[in-house]
Amino acid sequence: MMHERLLPFRHKFDYRVFSLLLDIDRLPEITAASRLLRHNRFGLFSFHDRDHGPRDGSGLRPWVEAALARDGLQEAAARIRIFCFPRLFGYVFNPLSVFFCYDTDDRLRAVLYEVKNTFGDQHGYLIEVPPQNAGLTIEQSATKQFHVSPFLPLEGQYRFRLLPPGEKIGITITQLSPSGAVQLVAAQTGRRDVLNDHSLLKAFIRHPLMTVKVMAGIHWEALQLWRKGAAFFRWTEPPREAVSTGRPANDRNAAE
Repeated sequence: MMHERLLPFRHKFDYRVFSLLLDIDRLPEITAASRLLRHNRFGLFSFHDRDHGPRDGSGLRPWVEAALARDGLQEAAARIRIFCFPRLFGYVFNPLSVFFCYDTDDRLRAVLYEVKNTFGDQHGYLIEVPPQNAGLTIEQSATKQFHVSPFLPLEGQYRFRLLPPGEKIGITITQLSPSGAVQLVAAQTGRRDVLNDHSLLKAFIRHPLMTVKVMAGIHWEALQLWRKGAAFFRWTEPPREAVSTGRPANDRNAAE
């Protein structure tokens, strides 16, 4: 994972993490087969429904389906996968979770980027993937609607560049100022591993305090930005709508 701030000065950091890619309809089956991963209860690793979507502990599928239906994307609800950090010892903070939404032909048809801030707020950006581009590197965009960092203004645009999950995954988010200048680039890349107790234990040994490190790292980097004289922007209320709609960049997707 990498973050690089470009304006008004350069500030960059990167660190190693691991994430889970889970079919939300198979969570009971997946966790029943594991001694280390739990669903909605404490464990070394756990996934809790209340960490995502409506944040009330209810099932995630109805919430994602409702967001897709509001945008006329009902066909994208055949299979839904979430890419996120798990809880470790009951704790997690996910700055970004991504829902990948597939049609009955298993083509990626929509992506829901779920963004959180450290004030406890959350907002989603739902963007369609045209069926002819479902297997390609995808470019998407959205108007920024949600206060994330106190050191970045609310106004601006996001550009998403996405390599959908396969043997590898890649997510790059570029934040542009209203004038079109690049303010921030954040990226996460990863290589697929089988989800089983062996791979989970290996990940734990390598990153035993990862979820704590994510939150600690956010505050440490904020301190560095403050010391460098970064401008401060006050918290603003999140949008009334839990999910807003974006679009493919320039109304198209692109292949490498």
